[in-house]
Amino acid sequence: MSVKLSENALKVLERRYLKKDAEGKVVETPEQLFRRVASAIASADKLYKATHLEVEQISESFYKAMIELEFMPNSPCLMNAGKPGGQLSACFTLPIDDSMESIFDAIKSTALIHKTGGGTGFSFSRLRAKNSQVCSTGGIASGPVSFMKVFDAATEAVKQGGTRRGANMGILRVDHPDIMEFITCKAKDKQISNFNISVAVTDDFMKRLEKNENYDLIDPHTKNKVRELNTKEVFDLIVKMAHNNGEPGIIFIDRVNKDNPTPELGEIESTNPCGEQPLLPFESCCLGSINLCKMVKKQDLKYEIDWDKLQRIVYLAVHFLDNLIDVNKFPLKQIEENTRRNRKIGLGVMGWASLLLLLNIPYDSEEALILAEKLMSFILKESQKASVKIAKKRGPFPAFNKSRYAKLNPPLALRNATLTTIAPTGTISIIAGPCSSGIEPLFAISYYRNVMDNDKLVEVDPIFEQVAKERNFYSRKLMEAVAETNSLAQIKEIPEDVRRVFVTAHDISPIWHARMQAAFQKYTDNAVSKTVNFSKAATENDVRQVYLSAFKLGCKGVTIYRDGSREEQVLNVGKSTEKDKEISIPKGKITPRPRPEVVCGTTTKVATGCGNLYVTINCDEQGRPFEVFTQMGKAGGCAASQLEAIGRLVSLSLRSELDLKSIIEQLRGIRCPSPSWEKGVRIFSCADAIARVIEKRLVNDKDAIEENAGAEATLAQAESVVENSLHSANIVGVCPDCGGALRHEEGCVKCHSCGYSKC
Repeated sequence: MSVKLSENALKVLERRYLKKDAEGKVVETPEQLFRRVASAIASADKLYKATHLEVEQISESFYKAMIELEFMPNSPCLMNAGKPGGQLSACFTLPIDDSMESIFDAIKSTALIHKTGGGTGFSFSRLRAKNSQVCSTGGIASGPVSFMKVFDAATEAVKQGGTRRGANMGILRVDHPDIMEFITCKAKDKQISNFNISVAVTDDFMKRLEKNENYDLIDPHTKNKVRELNTKEVFDLIVKMAHNNGEPGIIFIDRVNKDNPTPELGEIESTNPCGEQPLLPFESCCLGSINLCKMVKKQDLKYEIDWDKLQRIVYLAVHFLDNLIDVNKFPLKQIEENTRRNRKIGLGVMGWASLLLLLNIPYDSEEALILAEKLMSFILKESQKASVKIAKKRGPFPAFNKSRYAKLNPPLALRNATLTTIAPTGTISIIAGPCSSGIEPLFAISYYRNVMDNDKLVEVDPIFEQVAKERNFYSRKLMEAVAETNSLAQIKEIPEDVRRVFVTAHDISPIWHARMQAAFQKYTDNAVSKTVNFSKAATENDVRQVYLSAFKLGCKGVTIYRDGSREEQVLNVGKSTEKDKEISIPKGKITPRPRPEVVCGTTTKVATGCGNLYVTINCDEQGRPFEVFTQMGKAGGCAASQLEAIGRLVSLSLRSELDLKSIIEQLRGIRCPSPSWEKGVRIFSCADAIARVIEKRLVNDKDAIEENAGAEATLAQAESVVENSLHSANIVGVCPDCGGALRHEEGCVKCHSCGYSKC
C-alpha cells in the first residue's frame, strides 16, 4: 500500500518529518514513517493484554488511516513516535509561582519541552506587580513582563532542536496590576517574538464593561485591592493593540473553567500557544485531526458526508490518541503524572472549508453553521461512545471520581477527561492535502507558489479546478487572473453561483468568522483555534464588535488579524521610519544622508541560479542614488537574510556618497554554487547580479536617463506586482525557511509553501 502525496506534502515530510542520517540525508520513506508511527502507537495495546495478532491488526488499521490521509496525529507524534526520544505531545502548560526558584524552574522545564518539539503556555498572573516590594531581599519586583522577556530569550536559544520553532502563550489576568503594560508589551513586532499573548478576561469584567463601570486590580501576592481601572479604557486598549498587530488575543477564563472537567484538581490558568487547549498546570495534551475531505461519498453525482465512515474514523482516532498517552515519553515526571491522571485528548478536524466546497455550501451561510453544529456534535457524541467503550476494558481516567462526569446521573465513565479540540493543522493539512487548514476558510483559490515569481507557477485549488473544467470555464489565463486577486467576486467569467460558494478569508465578513468559531465551540470540550480575519481598512470599532460578539456567542477566546498590520513586509518602498529620524550624526565622520519623505526609482528583474531576483534602486529628490532593496521569490531563510544585509550595506554606501564604481567593484564577480545566464551574460551570484543592475541603472547614463523618465510608473508597477503576488491575504512577512509568504491563520503564523509554523 502506497500513499498518494502532493509534491508539497513530500517536501514538507522530507524537510521536517522523515528520518535522516548523521549527514542529514533522508533515510525513510513516507510509508515507513506512517508504519513507524502506527507500530509505536499500537504497541500500547500490549499493556491491556492484547495478543500479538491483535496488536498487528490495530497497527494496520492505524497505518491505513494515516496512509489514506483520513487521520493525522499532531506533528511531534509524526516526528518522534518509534524513536528514542519519543515525546509525542504538542501542548504543555507550566505554572509560575511568585518566587525566583519557581520562575527559573519553569524556564528550565520550558527548554526541555521545546527541545522535544512541544509548545508551552503560562499564566504570569501569580507574579507580583512591577515595583512591588520584595520582603526577602528588600528589593523591588520587576513584574511579569520583564520575566516574559527572559522566557522569550530562552526560547530563542533553543528553537526546538530545529524541527519545530519555540512557541509560547503568555497570559495575564485582566485584574492584575500590570495589565496595561502587558497589553502593550508587543506594540513593536520584534519584542517578545516567541510569545503569543492573551488577556484572561473575567465574566465580571465583561458585565461591568456593558455599564462602563470601574473594576478592581488585585495584588496577586496579598490578594488585596490595589486600585481601580475603567473597564472601557482597558478594553479599548486591548482593541487598539489588536487592531495594530493582532495582539493581544482574549481568553474568557471563567467560561474556560466552567467547562473544566476536574475542578477539584485546580483552576485552569493558561492554554497552549494557539489557545485551543486549556490545561491545568503541568498537563499536556495529544492532538489529532480527521481529514473531512475524505469523509464524503458521491451520491447521484453529488457529494454527501459519509457518516458511517466518519464514525469509524472517530473510534479509531480516540483509540489512537488514548494509546499515545501510554507510549509517550514525557519531558518531566510531573507532566507524566498529571497527564495520565486525566488522560485528556483533543480530536479535531481539518478540511472544513474544502468539505463545504465539495458540498456546494458557502462558508458564510446559515447552512454552513447548521452543518458545523451537526458535524461537531456527531464527532463529540461518537468520541464519548468510543471513550466509554475503551474505559470498560481499561478503566476510566484515574481522576474520574473527582470529575464532573462522576456526578452525572447516571455517571459517564469516560476514559478521557476531554475528547475534542479544534487545533491548528497548518503542516499536517499540507501532508493530508489538498486539504484546507482546520476550520479556516481558504486563503486563496488560485495563487503563485513563490512570491514574486514571474514564471507564473500557478497553484489552483483542486476542487475549483474540477468545477471549472466540468462547467467549461477553465483556462490557464483565467487561473492566472484569479491568482492576481484575492477574490472571485469581480471575475465575471466565472458563474455567479460558483463565485458565491468559492469564497476566501477576506470575502467573509469578520462576524461570520466568529459565528463559525462559535458553532464548532458548542460541541468542543476544549477550545477552537481560529483567526478572525479583517481587511486592512477595518476600524478599531470593527475589532471591538467582534470581541464582544465572540463573548456573547459562547467562544472561549478570540484571535484577530487585520491584513497588513504587521511591520514585516516583503518590500518597503518610499516610506520614512522613526529609526531614520533618530540617527545621531557624530561630528568629523562620514554620515549617511537622512531619508527624504518620498523617493522613487526602478525595479529590475534578474534571473539568477537561485531564482528570479528583483532589485529596486531608489533616488532622492535630486536624483542621487539613495537605497537598494532586494527580493527573491525562491530565497530561503539564509539567502533572504544575506540579500537584506547586502541591500542595507549598499544603501548605506549610497547614502554616504561612496563612489559607485567602488561599490560595483566590491560586488562584481563574487561566485556562488549556482551561476546562471541572463541575456547572454554570466551571472555568478546574487551579489554579482546586484552589481550589474547598479552599473546598468546608475553608471550607464543613457540607460539611467531612459529609466528615470518613467521611474514613478515603474515603481508603481513594481509595488503592484508585489501586492498582487501576495494576494493581500493575511500576509505577515517572509518565511524564514523557504522565502514564501507567511500568513496569519488558526491563531498562528505559518507558510503554506513549506509547512513552517511559528507554533
